[in-house]
Amino acid sequence: MDRVDRILQQWARERPELDTQAMGLLGRMKRLATHLGREVEQVLQSHGLSSSSFDVLATLRRCGAPYQMSPGDLLEMTMVSSGTMTNRIDQLEKSGLVERVVNPHDRRSVLIALTGKGLSLVNEAVGAHVANQQRLTETLDQDEKAALDALLRKFLAAFE
Repeated sequence: MDRVDRILQQWARERPELDTQAMGLLGRMKRLATHLGREVEQVLQSHGLSSSSFDVLATLRRCGAPYQMSPGDLLEMTMVSSGTMTNRIDQLEKSGLVERVVNPHDRRSVLIALTGKGLSLVNEAVGAHVANQQRLTETLDQDEKAALDALLRKFLAAFE
C-alpha cells in the first residue's frame, strides 16, 4: 500500500459511490513527478544548474552544431512564455553559458548560441542527468519500462 491507497480508502469509506480509479492514477503520477523532480534538481544543482537553465542548454546542445537556435524556436521547444525565455537567456548569458549572435541569414535577428563554457557544462550535466534517470528507473525491468513508456506515450498524445 502507498499513500494514494490510503486516500482512496478514505474516499471509499466516505463516498463509496465515487469511482476513484482515475484519482488513483493521477494522484500517483503527481506524487511520482514530485519525487522525480526533486531527484533531478539535486543532480542538476550539483552542476550549478536549475532544471529551467538545463532545459535551455540541453535544447541548444541536442540541436547539433553550431548549437544555436532562434529565440522563437527555443520557445517552441521549451513551452514557456517569451518573458520567461528572455529571463532564462539573460541569466545564462550573464553566466557566460550562452551568447546572442547576429543571425547570418537575417541580420535583423539574433540566435542564441552555446558558448564553449556552456557546451562543456551541458555535456557534463547531461551525462550525470542520464545516469540519474537510469538510477531512478532501475526498479523496473526492461519489459516494464517499455510497457510504461507505451502507456504514457498514449496518454500524453491525447493532450499534445
